[in-house]
Amino acid sequence: MRQHLDRTIPLPLYQKVKDHILDQVRRGQLKHGVKIPSEAELVERFGVSRMTVHRALRELSAAGVVDRVQGLGTFVSAPPAQTELMELKDIADDIKARGNVHTQKVRLLETISATAEQAAYFDMPRGSRLFHSIIVNYEDGVPVQVENRLIRPSFAPGYLEHDFQAVPSTRYLRSIADATKMEHSVCASMADAQACALLEFPEPRSVMILTRRTWVGEMAVSRSVFTYPGDTYSLISRRTME
Repeated sequence: MRQHLDRTIPLPLYQKVKDHILDQVRRGQLKHGVKIPSEAELVERFGVSRMTVHRALRELSAAGVVDRVQGLGTFVSAPPAQTELMELKDIADDIKARGNVHTQKVRLLETISATAEQAAYFDMPRGSRLFHSIIVNYEDGVPVQVENRLIRPSFAPGYLEHDFQAVPSTRYLRSIADATKMEHSVCASMADAQACALLEFPEPRSVMILTRRTWVGEMAVSRSVFTYPGDTYSLISRRTME
């Protein structure tokens, strides 16, 4: 059965295929030792090129998520031990800590009907309502981050009416409830046309894309895609060893 990848999320196609398979593994829909569909079947299912599928499987294999056995196929590996990689701060606080001025501009606020892929992120039926926002964060007037968020309406019913100039988006969402679990993925890519426009690039440049899914209790409440200029931002992970 053909499955449509969400083209509104600014991620490379191979990353979307990779995230889809990884999500099925994490949900237990693809269990340890199970053979996943062949490259040809995945090409047909997602409507992408074989090169795209090959890269997704290659990266999943390198990450230890799947095992590729010559002549037999690709199988789900035993689950690896996981370590918390990072804790993200509010970008507004980071900018102010550097002694600079933070501002936000709302580029889009809307209610959408969830696609099958979007609904899966939230464990909701397809067609359920979601809030969607695109907001650009500026440091001393220079755009430094685009945040593309999907929000569960029952978690933040006043999201579309909120004054983001008074209270930035991340701080507002955290004021409703503290996250109990977060999932991150990071990739590098060339900026697409939308990112170039929002980050005011005169020509395509590399960007760093961080995707974060957030839960409160057992309920997934948001999925956010943060896009940063690749040559000016880096992520730092710090862990206290016990």
